Amino acid sequence: MPRSKQALLDVISNFEISGKIVDVQLWGSGHIHDTYASTVQTPAGQRRYIHQWINHHVFKEPVKVMQNIEVVTRYARQQILTNGGDPMRETLNLVPAKSSQSYYRSPEGDYWRTYIFIEGARTYDQIDNPNHIYNAAKAFGNFQKMLTGLSGNELHETIPGFHDTPRRYQAFLQAVQSDSHNRAVEVKPEIDFIVQREPAMHVVMDLLRQGKLPQRVTHNDTKLNNVMIDDLTGEGICVIDLDTVMPGTVLYDFGDCVRLGAGTAVEDETDLERVRFDLQKFSLLAGGFLEATRHFLTPIEVEYLPFSALLLTLEVAMRFLTDYLNGDIYFRIHRPKHNLERARNQLKMVKEIEANLERMRTIVAEHAG
Repeated sequence: MPRSKQALLDVISNFEISGKIVDVQLWGSGHIHDTYASTVQTPAGQRRYIHQWINHHVFKEPVKVMQNIEVVTRYARQQILTNGGDPMRETLNLVPAKSSQSYYRSPEGDYWRTYIFIEGARTYDQIDNPNHIYNAAKAFGNFQKMLTGLSGNELHETIPGFHDTPRRYQAFLQAVQSDSHNRAVEVKPEIDFIVQREPAMHVVMDLLRQGKLPQRVTHNDTKLNNVMIDDLTGEGICVIDLDTVMPGTVLYDFGDCVRLGAGTAVEDETDLERVRFDLQKFSLLAGGFLEATRHFLTPIEVEYLPFSALLLTLEVAMRFLTDYLNGDIYFRIHRPKHNLERARNQLKMVKEIEANLERMRTIVAEHAG
């Protein structure tokens, strides 16, 4: 919910920011947090900042989220400096609160954080430029590469079981069985479709538990609009939205990147004839990601990259349908059957990926060299 200007000024006054605030406004298109941008007049000129209210209903332990972001951005900064890069543009930079913590907690119990605004770059909700698609995927690969030396033991699991697909499947079956809103009959074809693919849901978790897949620090929300694209070069310079950074597998990041990045329609498109899997976009995503990662990924990670797109799309479809069966209690909706429309959209993508899986494997093999 938008805050008044005075309420925002009160929040900002609790961070280590010098100068006079000349403007503050709602910013971006995120669905989880409330984000604002401020412009501050200083003796050296104007400077901008990003301020975010952290949604503690989704992230129930905001302090742990912020501890993760501190660890990751501090480590990233060291790596960027070692490699001769610009840490002010290539990673997020937290502005400390006057309490010296990385966040401010208001008297009402709200949690806020502030970042230095990255100038000369932007995010795109829809990316059609092939160069941008390639470079956004490369940025996610570089993020993986940059954090290869960071142990997942240093991070909290901010959303337990976030990509534990078998666990998500059990929650789905429970929603079907309880049928709390009498919707199961309406979606029987969708339920059957998911149940038929239950074996696929165990593959990645089994490989992790068997030690065949290495655990890595992963982003876990690799939508292309979580990459800032440089205005001049078109390069993906900085990966943002680090709330879900935690231990996982590279397959989560690549699979979710493909789920949306290789589609021909938005996630809630209701005309399923428009929902297609674009092999050309997939090749751009695979090429960019593997340019950054092929020298350190293990053979089994590379082998399962195409499958990861199928798994993550199936997982998200199942989550949308679970929420619809439960009465739309998790995902924000804008119309009565929004979650069902999303689920059907993603199930169509599953069919599309299944039909293209062999060609995807060939493309990944070519890019992996």
